[in-house]
Order: sequence, then C-alpha cells, then structure tokens
Amino acid sequence: MKFATYRNDSRDGQLMLVSRDLTQACEISDIASTLQYALDNWAQTEPQLKQRYQQLNDQQIEAQPFNPQRCESPLPRAYQWADGSAYVNHVELVRKARGAEMPESFWSDPLMYQGGSDDFIGPMEDIILPSDEWGADFEGEVAVITDDVPMQCSAEEAAKRIRLIMLVNDVSLRGLIPGELGKGFGFFQSKPASAFSPVAVTPDELGDAWQDSKVHLPLRTTYNGELFGQPEAGEDMTFNFGQLIAHAAKSRNLGAGAIIGSGTVSNKQGTAHGSAVAEGGRGYSCIAEIRMIETIRDGSPSTPFMQFGDKIHMEMLDGRGNSIFGAIDQQLKPLKA
Repeated sequence: MKFATYRNDSRDGQLMLVSRDLTQACEISDIASTLQYALDNWAQTEPQLKQRYQQLNDQQIEAQPFNPQRCESPLPRAYQWADGSAYVNHVELVRKARGAEMPESFWSDPLMYQGGSDDFIGPMEDIILPSDEWGADFEGEVAVITDDVPMQCSAEEAAKRIRLIMLVNDVSLRGLIPGELGKGFGFFQSKPASAFSPVAVTPDELGDAWQDSKVHLPLRTTYNGELFGQPEAGEDMTFNFGQLIAHAAKSRNLGAGAIIGSGTVSNKQGTAHGSAVAEGGRGYSCIAEIRMIETIRDGSPSTPFMQFGDKIHMEMLDGRGNSIFGAIDQQLKPLKA
C-alpha cells in the first residue's frame, strides 16, 4: 500500500491512499482519517486498507489525480523521530572533516540522535533558514515507520514491527555542529526540520528490493539540476533497520508511528571512500562527503554548502524506472522578517 497526507485545516492532514503508479489517490476517512490513526489501529485498519488499495489500483472506486503539491509529510508530526547512522563510511568521512577520529565501537554500536518531530517540512516545501552561512547541507536517507515496539525488543522482532518506508532529507547545518557537539550534549540547533517523501509505502511494495530489513535500490540526489549521487541504499549499511529499531528500544518502548532513519546513504566504492558521479562513481547523498574527499585529494574543500536559491531533488526508482515514493523537491530560501 501507498499512503500520502494532504494538507487540510487540521494539524495532521487528511490521509490518502495512492495508487501503485502514483497517478491516482482516494480519500479514506471512513477507515482512517489520519496516518497516525491507521497506525494506532493497524490490526483493524490494515485489512480494510488493503481491500480499498486493490480497488484503487483496479479502478473500481472513485479517485482523483494524485497531487504531490498538496502533500505534507506522510506523518505531518510524529511522536518520535530518531535518526541513526547506519552507513559507517559516512560517519568516518564527516568526523574526519571536523578533525575527529572514529572509535572502533562505531562498527558494532549504532549512532543515533533524537530529532525534532513536531515540525516536519512538506516534500515540496522550501527549506527556510535565517542564514545560508551556517553550512546548510542536505542528507539523503531512508526511514521506516514502526508499530508499537516493546523495550528490549530483538532486532528480528523489531523488523516485524516495520509498517512503512519513506525517504528523508535530513537537513544539517554543518557550521553549527562542531560547537554543539563540543558542549558534549548532542545536536539541536544544527538539526532543523527534516522533509520526508510525499508517499510512505508498505514493505511489500518494494518486492525483492526489500531484503534483510534494507532497501536494495539506489537513492538518486539531483542538486541544482545535476545528478549529485546515486549510491545503493542496500550496500555498506552496517546496521539494518531491525538493528536500528532494537537500538532505539534498548531502554524505552516505542509507540506506533515512531520514525527511525538510516542516516545518510553512503557507499565505500571499493578501497576509496567514494567518488563523484562526474568521475564515474556513484556520488554522494550530502555535500559534506564530497568536501571531505576534496580535502583528502586537494588539501581543502572546493564545493560550497547550500546557498539561498539552491535546489535539491531526491527520488528512488524501481527496476523499471518508476518512482516509488514520489520526489522530495525543495529550494533553500531565507526566513523573511
């Protein structure tokens, strides 16, 4: 199944079912008015939603053209947004960029931070910031939405609690990160609102591309109209989503609707940390990585962070070239006084 949330007069929007090819949508308030309601009552709503989804794809019910411009995040606000860093290659690179060594424990114990979940950006809404001198960076990721997860849940059991999958642009302010982490208390100001794909999908929609609690497809990032990266999301993912969820549930219960992110999708690409698309490589899912490669190669970075007016586009295609989640398509703009 595929779900989107249209803006309306409420904070949580109107839940829509979206056809498999992302061309049609139908309102389903008789089953669930919001995605959170559907997740809270999944055992009851899932059978009805599956039946309605089949009818939508078979053109047996009234529908309307799907309009991504009307979309908020599938969950416009969430009880929990915890972002991991499953691609250790990315961790190593960004730590080197700020002169920090990477402990060996990072290969066996995931990193995770708790992000703000009260104010997500819509997939086609502008990224609004007071300044473009804070080192604004995009980060292309995959995320899952869970059912209730009990404390001390195993990774195997946690994987069974995954209900939906979506894409993420986890915006980072690289210029603010060192000062915040230097205080020894984690991210806050350096992690503004994140954006999620227009559509969240059940794992079965991915077919064989969903294996071992990983998405085995490239994540395409286009920056200012040029392909910036297409790393494979299923490769070099040290911790799968079951392990990330279990890590988050080590000392607490997770409620239905909790969002767990993969961290920036990043490939090692052989013996090097990676190479740019222009050089025949898979490229990157954030600016910080290419800046680190430039530093290693040239002694200093040459690619600037995002400036006002810059545009970022993220999408994942299936084996036939069809968009699975719709696109995150944003522009960085200044906060107006």
